[in-house]
Order: sequence, then structure tokens, then C-alpha cells
Amino acid sequence: MSGYFFSKDSLSKEDRVLLFVGNRILVRNGEFLWRRDQIAEEFIAQDTMIKVSDGREDFLVTRAPAGVESFLDAELSSLRSLLFGGDERAMLVAGKANQLLDWHASHQFCGFCGEKTVPDRSGQALFCDACQHAFFPRINPCAIMLVVNGPRILLARNARYRTGLYSCLAGFIEVGESAEDTVRREVKEEVDLNVGVIRYYKSQSWPFPSQLMLGFYADYASGEIRPEPGEIEEARWYDIHDLPAVPSAKVSVAGELIEHYVKTMSSSR
Repeated sequence: MSGYFFSKDSLSKEDRVLLFVGNRILVRNGEFLWRRDQIAEEFIAQDTMIKVSDGREDFLVTRAPAGVESFLDAELSSLRSLLFGGDERAMLVAGKANQLLDWHASHQFCGFCGEKTVPDRSGQALFCDACQHAFFPRINPCAIMLVVNGPRILLARNARYRTGLYSCLAGFIEVGESAEDTVRREVKEEVDLNVGVIRYYKSQSWPFPSQLMLGFYADYASGEIRPEPGEIEEARWYDIHDLPAVPSAKVSVAGELIEHYVKTMSSSR
């Protein structure tokens, strides 16, 4: 595996670059990948030169100063709006870039002794020379589950996110839990239902800021829906042929779980 860092001497004008200003991405005419020769040297942070790949090409990710958009006749876009545009490359490249920038920014100093960290020789970790600890990019595992009951699925609206979409339940996997334990616990905590058989569907990297979503179907077993106050604003059963607004299957595993179940149930009738 190659490292996560570019060296200044290895850069060429043909390299392509993603520029972040804060937590937003510089975009011009819908394009978020820039040629290296389009960007003045002062707009590239020399201490943050991170490499991401789409499997075919490496890209430089760096931070630029506030106001750079006016110099480059560009605009700033949130990562969410870029990803929700349905661009698969944006999910792969910009999503990974955001995760690596977050890791780099949060590990500039050693958590054990407080000394400054530097890239290790492999380029895959930030390393503390003082106490010999290495810090690799962290992934936070989450379980996301669609509770199903024949032709009905349980959908909910989160009390903290005002997107207007109804989606699956989800939660972080806690210390000592299996992913299946998390499914049972989260369903019980969030809507007070018990589930039976749990079936794994697929996983997805989710860069807000650095999560691995493990998608499951969970068969309803018993209980009446009682949304958790402060966490779930609304939750109810929906017939698969009469659904509210849900996430896109092109963007999120939640949307895929819903779409796949609807297609499977429809074709079995």
C-alpha cells in the first residue's frame, strides 16, 4: 500500500488537486478536481499535502486560505451537496480526502506525550519520535438497519437532522458489541421494538467524518413503536408501495437497503 503523503519535490504541473477551505471544497463549473498549474503556490498548504486515489490515479488534497474562491473564480461546496449530487467519483475521491484531512488535523500532536507528530517512513501513519507511537487513520464502525415486516418497512426521521427524508435506523457499534448486537440494541433504544432474524446486506464508507456503515435487514419480532425522545422525531410503518421521501440508492446504503427490499418484495408477489 502506498503512503498518504505527497512530498513537495514529487509534484508536477500535471497533478490534479482537491482544495478544501475549512470543511468545504472548491468547485468551478461543477468540477472539484483542479490541475496543479491552475493553482498558485501560495494557495497550497505545504504542511498538508495528502494523497488519495480512485484506483487509477493519485490526487493531491490540501487546504487553501479563506477567500481563495474569489481569486480562482470558483465557489465553495459542502461535501454533502457534492456527494448527494450522485457523482460516484466524488464519493470515492472527495469522501476519502475529507476523512484523511480530518485524521491529519486531529493528530498533529501525540495523544500520549503531546509532542509534534510527523509522517512515518511508510507514509501510512503519523508518528511521534519522542515516544514511538504511531497514529493511523481511524474508521468508526456503525450499523444501519432496515426493520421489515412483510410488505411494511419501518422508517424514521432523526430529530437532529432536518433533511425531510425518512430513513433507516442507525448507530455506532459500542465496545464489546458485535454488529448484530448493535442492531438489536439500537432498534430497542430508538423505537422500542424487538427484532428476530438479522441479515447482513453490504457496507459503505461514509465520510462524516469517517464511518464504515454496515447495512442489515432485521425482521420485526414484537413491540409497539415508541420513538426515543430527542433522538427520533417520528417513526412508523410504511407499505413498500406508499413510501415517503427516502435517501437515494445512488448515494447511501440506507437508500440501497430500501430500494433492494422493495424490488425483492414486489417481484415475489
